[in-house]
Amino acid sequence: MIFSSLVFIFYFLPAVLALYYLVREDMRNYVLLAASFVFYAWGEPQYCILMFAIVVVNYFAALLIGLGGIWSKLFFALALLADFGALCFCKYMDFLIGNFNALFHGHLDLLHIALPIGISFYIFQSVSYVFDVYRKETAPQRDFFKLLLFISFFPQMIAGPILKYHDMEQQLNRRTVSMPLFAYGVKRFIAGLAKKILIADTLSVVADRLLENGGSYFPGWCAWIGVAAYTFQIYYDFSGYSDMAIGLGQMFGFRILENFNYPYISRSITEFWRRWHISLSTWFKEYVYIPLGGNRVSKARNLCNLLIVFTLTGIWHGAAWNFVIWGLWHGLFIMLEKLTGFHKKQFGGIGAAVQHVYTVGIFFFGWILFREETLGDACRIVKRMFGMPGGESVLYSGSQCCTLIETLTFAVALFCAVPMFRKWIAFPEQTEGETVTFRQGLGTVLCNVWLVALFVLAVARIAAGSQSPFIYFRF
Repeated sequence: MIFSSLVFIFYFLPAVLALYYLVREDMRNYVLLAASFVFYAWGEPQYCILMFAIVVVNYFAALLIGLGGIWSKLFFALALLADFGALCFCKYMDFLIGNFNALFHGHLDLLHIALPIGISFYIFQSVSYVFDVYRKETAPQRDFFKLLLFISFFPQMIAGPILKYHDMEQQLNRRTVSMPLFAYGVKRFIAGLAKKILIADTLSVVADRLLENGGSYFPGWCAWIGVAAYTFQIYYDFSGYSDMAIGLGQMFGFRILENFNYPYISRSITEFWRRWHISLSTWFKEYVYIPLGGNRVSKARNLCNLLIVFTLTGIWHGAAWNFVIWGLWHGLFIMLEKLTGFHKKQFGGIGAAVQHVYTVGIFFFGWILFREETLGDACRIVKRMFGMPGGESVLYSGSQCCTLIETLTFAVALFCAVPMFRKWIAFPEQTEGETVTFRQGLGTVLCNVWLVALFVLAVARIAAGSQSPFIYFRF
């Protein structure tokens, strides 16, 4: 089941919300737990067993780690081995076998293991739990069902944001729901749905059309438009999912941390990763970068730590060399910024424009590596962009690259990618503690009317069947 489906929007979600608010407060976790397993089992019931087994292992491992003593390191290591072992077997085994065969001329058969949806996300949440217990940042969770809910919570289990246990521990025990918080959640969900259906899915058609067969069906300059379409597609696809997950969490009283903060306005790659997929970058910071020594070590060791983190970031995204190189591509520029102090320099005027153009250029070309399945395909697109010879077979003119609706969608995507858009939406002025207040006035009323219109348009498009899968479902 996916958020952008009529079954979820008009049947599953209303039923879960009604049941959640009808039962006693001490029963609400069980409602969410049952809903989470129904949600996950809807498409892949066989993998519920794997997820349940992961939770069982981490539950008992954390209890044993919490006892302390000389055995805590052993149980911690065993928990990590079980978590990463399951992830590697399901996600990377065929990749390893393929590379072994290529390197040593072997003939091992591929296992063709279907990747369980969301495994990269819930494994990282499991690791965060045992890590927090091992570092004595939290006590072991003795209520098995609360830990199971933390790992399987349906709003974010499939594609994040990645939850860290110490951020969610208190909310699993008690949380307060209110009408303002619920209303905020509904608005956030609709905004995310519109991002996905009306912007990302529209631009995905442009990207697929212009980049098909290495971009050879259109004039070379159209490849630039194709990559730009994918640049916006992946942002609105993934941030749209995150908005829906955060909004759903708010409807049930959970405060889920932000996952995006206008990454395309960044003026360095370092800043980009503080704004893009924030839950992943902070996970790697807390559970890989800092344990390796962070920036408390020598300059050479610190640069090595950064390279390790971004290599792993690339590997996390997929079992293919293009993802590894994509991670190294970002890591190398972050290392250069660290060496030069470029990420700390904030210029004005032309200097700021140069910083921004540099940053856009890095992630723009990085997305080519990210999108294409092979390095050869990525190289073909780059060649087309710069007019290099290589298999031209132009079938269409440049005037056919985008329709009027697609061109307008580009304009909307560009406008909404900057913070100016935030001023047009009635986001809360304060969400600290139990307080949620909204700006009042004509702007708020117009925003609500606009969100209703976006919801109707998005639902109409879903009903027409013109939508694509979430990009991060394959990770």
